[in-house]
Amino acid sequence: MDKPTDTQLFDEEDFPEGNTPQERESIRRIAAHYEEILRLIGENPQREGLRRTPLRAARALWYATSGNRTPDPATIMRKALFTHEGSRIVVVRDIEFYSLCEHHILPFFGHISVGYIPNGQIVGLSKLARVVNDVARRLQVQERFTAQVCKAVEDALSPAGVMAVCRASHLCMQMRGVEKQSASTVTTHYTGQFETDPSLREEFLSLING
Repeated sequence: MDKPTDTQLFDEEDFPEGNTPQERESIRRIAAHYEEILRLIGENPQREGLRRTPLRAARALWYATSGNRTPDPATIMRKALFTHEGSRIVVVRDIEFYSLCEHHILPFFGHISVGYIPNGQIVGLSKLARVVNDVARRLQVQERFTAQVCKAVEDALSPAGVMAVCRASHLCMQMRGVEKQSASTVTTHYTGQFETDPSLREEFLSLING
């Protein structure tokens, strides 16, 4: 009988990210693939510094892609909706996020500012940050990430308009490829009154840049 690998010897306490036996088995299988990847790149997964790396990497990837296993992001906000009239624009700015580029599976990270024009309802402010986390924790591109955050707000609140501005750094540009460490990418998305009224876009930009 073959000697079990390290990934087979890990016990249940090594899987805080796995809530069910099926999820823990998925993490084990991912760890086994990481172990083979280490061999393929010329490493020895049995050496001291790497013996638990496959599991750690599998857990990190499971966490970083947890958005794939959550409900529609709009449902997060529907749990904290309140009746309100009167606010012209509600803005939460500089929400930090971390995501993975779907082209290279390397991190991109930065800040996104989100604003909306209430149409009879507002949402608990922390829910906007939770939606950002949920949408970011999956393989992504920045352009779609920005649009998906806006769509989640729109689906949950039916506001008069939504706008988001995202600025991020991409390690796929910084540590490989063109290797431009100072480059950053800015994406915007807007709907409703923000789309039809340039003065509202200017007001939003002044609020997040002030």
